[in-house]
Amino acid sequence: MAPIALSALNEPSVEGIAPPAVRKPAYKIASIPADGIGPEVVDAGIAVLKAIAKKRGTFELNFDHLDWSSDRYKQTGSYLPENHLDILRAYDAILFGAVGAPDVPDHISLWGLRLAICQPLQQYANVRRTRVLPGTSSPLANCKPGQLDWVIVRENSEGEYAGQGGRSHTGHDHEVATEVAIFTRTGIRRIARFAFQLAQSRPRKMLTFVTKSNAQRSGMVLWDEVMYEVAKDFPDVKLDHMLVDAMTVRMVLHPESLDTIVATNLHADILSDLAAALAGSIGIAPTANLDPSRKNPSMFEPIHGSAFDITGKGIANPVATFWTAAEMLEWLGEKEAGDQLMAAVEEVCKKGIKTRDLGGNATTKEVTAAVVQEILK
Repeated sequence: MAPIALSALNEPSVEGIAPPAVRKPAYKIASIPADGIGPEVVDAGIAVLKAIAKKRGTFELNFDHLDWSSDRYKQTGSYLPENHLDILRAYDAILFGAVGAPDVPDHISLWGLRLAICQPLQQYANVRRTRVLPGTSSPLANCKPGQLDWVIVRENSEGEYAGQGGRSHTGHDHEVATEVAIFTRTGIRRIARFAFQLAQSRPRKMLTFVTKSNAQRSGMVLWDEVMYEVAKDFPDVKLDHMLVDAMTVRMVLHPESLDTIVATNLHADILSDLAAALAGSIGIAPTANLDPSRKNPSMFEPIHGSAFDITGKGIANPVATFWTAAEMLEWLGEKEAGDQLMAAVEEVCKKGIKTRDLGGNATTKEVTAAVVQEILK
């Protein structure tokens, strides 16, 4: 008998032979809750992810929990096992909580865990979306619905966080410390192309790039030159340039004038925190650390950090993790599921079920339960 064509696999059986069952995708997710409120919000994120997978029934999500945290560091002297990159490459994506502990210097925790994952896995595109969600409000008095809807693209592999530098004559009055920012044409070009493509996919087709090339006359000038070179390949994208200090003013006074933003590692790190605050709370802001080549798994995390001041109180805002989870689903190819998850989050916010940072009084578990219920109804 002749082989059955692929186009017939979902049609009625041919000559009495049932077509092979189409297997739904099963995604392997590495869960790294880490420190502070990380375990609380990651648990909440997994709950809503399991709910959306159950509701849709078209894919599966399987989670493995990795105990890489400051507790592990204090017990063993290392955040990560030696083969951590090999371990992570076996997964489709990574769901990360937060790193940082009061009794571990921040530069040790950051370089020991988060950057030790992002940089070697070439997650060079850090994407941070910001908008005012229904039922929430911006602290900007004149900000109307829809006026603040941004996506910030942060170069995530070099620049000011390249890790180059050192200290000499330690403890003496003439001690010297250097922090060398490294900018490469390759690194700038690839993040520029990513940002242009993202801007091109959004309705307004606008891209603002941010540097400080009036004062930093080498690396920042190279950024400017490469951005304008890449712009020639995207004539349909409107491009403008801002110095980083002036950009903070524009974000506050004219939020409607911005759409897609790209900046260096340090500048975008700072600007994205300002963006989250202007949208209502840092507790709602998501992050995607992407390897656009898809050779390595990408990592998804809320922006808010470990927040030890509220750890264990049950009041952490899980919305940033929910939005992060939606971004992860879209990256995995399940955009409709991600959109459905975000629609449920927005409906819950609209109903006023919010944590304290958004002006409500709901707990982490209450917000999570409400989103799960909205998904499953």
